[in-house]
Amino acid sequence: MSIALFRIDDRLIHGQVVLGWGQPLDVGFLVLVDDAIAASEWEQELYRMAVPPGVDLYFQTVNDCLGDMDRYRADPRPGILLTADVDTMGALAAAGGVPAVNIGGLHHRSDRVQRLRYVFLSPGEEQALRDIAARGVPVTAQDVPSAHAVPLGEILGDGAAK
Repeated sequence: MSIALFRIDDRLIHGQVVLGWGQPLDVGFLVLVDDAIAASEWEQELYRMAVPPGVDLYFQTVNDCLGDMDRYRADPRPGILLTADVDTMGALAAAGGVPAVNIGGLHHRSDRVQRLRYVFLSPGEEQALRDIAARGVPVTAQDVPSAHAVPLGEILGDGAAK
């Protein structure tokens, strides 16, 4: 089954991911890709507390994740790959192997504009998402599986990206 969901969510592991997505997808593992967290045992321990028993959690830098992607693809269990930001997902997409991107939550910051109830984007993030889409990778926003997946063109209001 390999990775069933490639998600950008600035909260990383929380209820919507573990329960909302994890249960319906019957995930067996989560891959959290963040260079800083991969270097911090303390932060890793915090995230481990949010993961249910029986679900493996892997902490990866971008480079390590790229090197281990074949292992994740070969895993018979469904998994979720999480990044906290657009640039990290963009680096993974640029290397290939990201079939689709789900924006799950990018919350308010002073440099961001609200695009959806749960998606705020800076101009740089908008361009990075366009760059991902230009590689032929569908980009949609969907906070929970039962919600409508909103295509990037609708998110940005320009119809240019699909």
